[in-house]
Amino acid sequence: MSENGYVVGPWRLDDLFAGVDAPAVDEAVATLQEGVEAFAAYREQLSPDIAPDSFRAIIDDYEALYRQASRLAGFSSLTFAADTQNPKALDLRARMQQLVADLDNRTMFFQLWWKSLDDEAAERLLEAGGPYRYWLEQLRLQKPYTLSEAEERIINLKDVNGVNALNTLYDAITNRYTFKLPVNGEEKEMTRGELTVYYRHPDPEMRAAAFQELFRVYSHDALILGQIYQAIARDWLSEQLKLRGYESPIAARNLSNDIPDDVVDTLLEVCRQNAVLFQRYFRLKARWLGMDRLRRYDIYAPVGETDQEYDFAEAVTMVLESYHQFAPELADLARRVLDEQHFDSEVRVGKASGAFCATIEPALTPWVLQSYHGRPEDVATMAHELGHAVHSMLAEHHPALTQHPCLPLAETASTFGEMLLIDRLLADQPAPDVEQALLFRQMDDAYATIMRQSFFAIFERTAHDLIAAGGSVDAISDRYLENLREQFGDAVELTDDFRYEWQAIPHIYKTPFYVYAYAFGQLLVLALYQQYRDEGESFKPRYRAILAAGGSDAPERILSRAGINIRDAAFWQGGFDVLAELVDRLESLPVPESAG
Repeated sequence: MSENGYVVGPWRLDDLFAGVDAPAVDEAVATLQEGVEAFAAYREQLSPDIAPDSFRAIIDDYEALYRQASRLAGFSSLTFAADTQNPKALDLRARMQQLVADLDNRTMFFQLWWKSLDDEAAERLLEAGGPYRYWLEQLRLQKPYTLSEAEERIINLKDVNGVNALNTLYDAITNRYTFKLPVNGEEKEMTRGELTVYYRHPDPEMRAAAFQELFRVYSHDALILGQIYQAIARDWLSEQLKLRGYESPIAARNLSNDIPDDVVDTLLEVCRQNAVLFQRYFRLKARWLGMDRLRRYDIYAPVGETDQEYDFAEAVTMVLESYHQFAPELADLARRVLDEQHFDSEVRVGKASGAFCATIEPALTPWVLQSYHGRPEDVATMAHELGHAVHSMLAEHHPALTQHPCLPLAETASTFGEMLLIDRLLADQPAPDVEQALLFRQMDDAYATIMRQSFFAIFERTAHDLIAAGGSVDAISDRYLENLREQFGDAVELTDDFRYEWQAIPHIYKTPFYVYAYAFGQLLVLALYQQYRDEGESFKPRYRAILAAGGSDAPERILSRAGINIRDAAFWQGGFDVLAELVDRLESLPVPESAG
């Protein structure tokens, strides 16, 4: 047992259900189905002149059904994430996806009726919506893109055995991968999470070998994975453009985020224009590493301290202390996740790759998944994911329908939490080489979060257009390589094996155009963090208000109240200006003679 009681281990899910075979699962399914049957009786009450109290009662009942369904669907997803090779978990997940689709079909008459009302009737009822008001407003935004009830039902049913099944297949294929890498003269078998440790290895040959092994394994299924992506993209194009009438593939995601198309276009264009900043950084990093030019294998190469490791308890202490120094409330909320054993930190084969925070419903503390290896970046990941949890808990006073922030705002607390951690580490006055390592890592992370993700979104726009025109998997890969060349210019040497890297990016499969949310969130947080440094205590209530709003209002209005204009290109450029100052600082440091 560690000094503070926290050790690496799996999470507990018994706050939801005792297990996959627990009788309570079937009982909850039966209760939900009964509730859906009862809800169907509201169809006859719906009319433009419905009494406000009756209208509110319907929404309250819908909220209750949503929470029940979220518990079942959340349990199945978390069980599957904990062991993607467990056939019972896979079966439960498929069963719950079918159940949720059935629920959506049998209750969608209410949302369709609400969208069909004229503006005058809708305005009369909005006041009765109370805490659901923004959810109701958001539904009205979808009115031009909503189909008939019969068509919407068909789409829901189609998704279960169509795009959802394809994503399950992608997970099942890729999460069973194991990788082999020679380490200290011995060939080791490892998970993808373990392999990624070597992307930051001090030995350039180990970095190259790690990436090459990743692509070797993925290349065996390159055609299958490429065809899965093509099918997912075609499904997106068929539904969002041909059936619903969106102007572009990304527009559907923008509306679900309630972010205007022109704001996203501005964000991505500003990111594109600032590729030169990161090219400048990579040239600087090459000098520090004693290289004429970085290879793509080297962009995450460590500079300075490289062998620092932290045990899990030490990492928890560091993260909670950094949160506490900013606001004790944040640390207390983050600690709740750990105390309730809602944190799965164990490294094991079959566990879903990556890291995430899952908010099931407001009455439950969120769950966090991470495979903890003890690296400094694992500590940052912990700070990031616990930031997501804090965000959810600050918004838990909202209904389930409005607790979740939109995707771009969802990265606010997580990225802010990482920056609190970095400041805490720098405040300890580490040795010069450790300070350099922290500063270089900050820029590496900024690249991974802003430039890499925005260029993924740019690639997605290209790929969807190419697939719509009948483009092959090879053609998509060629465009991806062109995308990388634009990102890196002549600052980084590219090899052809990276042309299939896109197939190893789960987000573009599971949630098309999700990725620009990372760039949005990081640049937003850079601006917010600069305000915090300038204003100190007076900033904190404004920041807390952003988090506590959750998804209860339009993101543009939430940020406007904090003095941020997301339509202004200068705002987004301001985030890059902060990064430019960091590069200036790094350029002012003397390059070690050993690097020459």
